[in-house]
Amino acid sequence: MKLMIVPVTPFAQNCSILFCEASGRAAVVDPGGDLDRIDAGLAQLGARIEKVLLTHGHIDHCGQAAEFARRHGVPIEGPQREDAFWIGQLPEQGKRFGFPRLDAFEPDRWLEDGDTVTFGEQTLDVIHCPGHTPGHVVFHHPAAHLAIVGDVLFNGSIGRTDFPRGNHADLIDSIRRKLWPLGDDTAFVPGHGPMSTFGEERAHNPFVGDDALA
Repeated sequence: MKLMIVPVTPFAQNCSILFCEASGRAAVVDPGGDLDRIDAGLAQLGARIEKVLLTHGHIDHCGQAAEFARRHGVPIEGPQREDAFWIGQLPEQGKRFGFPRLDAFEPDRWLEDGDTVTFGEQTLDVIHCPGHTPGHVVFHHPAAHLAIVGDVLFNGSIGRTDFPRGNHADLIDSIRRKLWPLGDDTAFVPGHGPMSTFGEERAHNPFVGDDALA
């Protein structure tokens, strides 16, 4: 499986293209905007998109997801349904932040902790990680030692919890109980900024590192 990161929207959100080389099929995670740029990435890989996956309902991650799914005739899977209230606010949020017209939508499949999602010959585990938003999910590919974590965790930082229904204690608990057990050698794509590994963050992250939480 190949990974291509395509920064999109004025928030420089990391849209991920996950490409199954065996089948030529791809999943696109968090196509929040700049859809032509994402399509160019798919073309560069020679990939055919099979589905859209969403980590959570914030505008930079899912603002144009419905339009992108319609463009390609593919389903949307994720996030967990507690983020429905965020997706419902997309039209108003779009006006506030100067996005093109955005439509509220309901994904074809809400995801729950312990679910799996598939594309091509690849399978991703779904991990519900509330805190940044109540319905945030993480996608984990065990064989590739890769996780797509959205805005739960960053290189050297953690997600904000000052949005409606954010919860700092839940966020810390999600990281410690659900992400760290995946292994120090697991690399992760955050919603913004450079990649890192869980081991690196446990060693050095000032918010959730082992020393910070001792």
